[in-house]
Amino acid sequence: IAVTRSGRCDGLSGSVEFRAADAMIEAELVAATAGAEMIFNGLNPPYDKWEEFVLPMARNVMAAAKANGAVHLFIGNVYNYGREIGLNVTEETPVSATTEKARIRIDMENVFRQASLEGVQTVILRAGDFFGTAKTGTWLDLMIASKIGKGVFSWPGPYQHRHAFAYLPDLADTFVRVAERAGELPAFSEFNFEGHTLTGEAFAGISERVTGHRLARKQVPWALLRVVGLFSPIVREVVKMNYLWFTPHSLSGAKLAAFLGTVPHTPAEEAIRQALIDQGLLQPEMKLAA
Repeated sequence: IAVTRSGRCDGLSGSVEFRAADAMIEAELVAATAGAEMIFNGLNPPYDKWEEFVLPMARNVMAAAKANGAVHLFIGNVYNYGREIGLNVTEETPVSATTEKARIRIDMENVFRQASLEGVQTVILRAGDFFGTAKTGTWLDLMIASKIGKGVFSWPGPYQHRHAFAYLPDLADTFVRVAERAGELPAFSEFNFEGHTLTGEAFAGISERVTGHRLARKQVPWALLRVVGLFSPIVREVVKMNYLWFTPHSLSGAKLAAFLGTVPHTPAEEAIRQALIDQGLLQPEMKLAA
């Protein structure tokens, strides 16, 4: 069942029933999720509207899960750790509301935690920046590889800093595996998805190998984006979160690996090559450079 505001969703394969619901209206969400044994919560309001929408939507999802007796699966991110985020972050690493987005995400997960005491099971799988598939609106297609066809590679921070990424096909596969074993988990559980931790230089080097040519290293023009942010609320919010590119960080997947045994992991070169193909930035027949 795919629930969207319009009742339409392009790009889904298989047998899918489409239902319409406004996630800000509890009754609509309860009705649209009727019959579901699990609810995957992929709600993500516009970046500049989080203060208004995130918590009401979270409460409505909890109401829907409770009304239908469904397990709640949620995709978490690294914002909760605030500006203090570092390397090998675990599920026990303290959260820190040192940014607006961190505070909102922490408050939202507390809504889930409270609901777990009232019978709604939640499983959170926390991941870094997405890349992979034909999905647009990621750092890969908007900034990092947007000019790769012209021989330019752009990185938002220092090239030596490590950054947490999640290859979407691996993340999706992991969600399925965790969901299949949700019955073994407590009412509230969270796992960190390690994914790929890459420096800018490593990402650029892999991109050169899969494209077969040298790439000029460039920086994302944050000064220009700050000016654009004066007129664009979404860009302004993006600029506020750029500390993640200037703070080396990674997620420890030890807890997830201990639970699943084997966590889906596509080698970085294969993942980046396929991601560039999916984005139309690389031809499928191109081979890895020696």
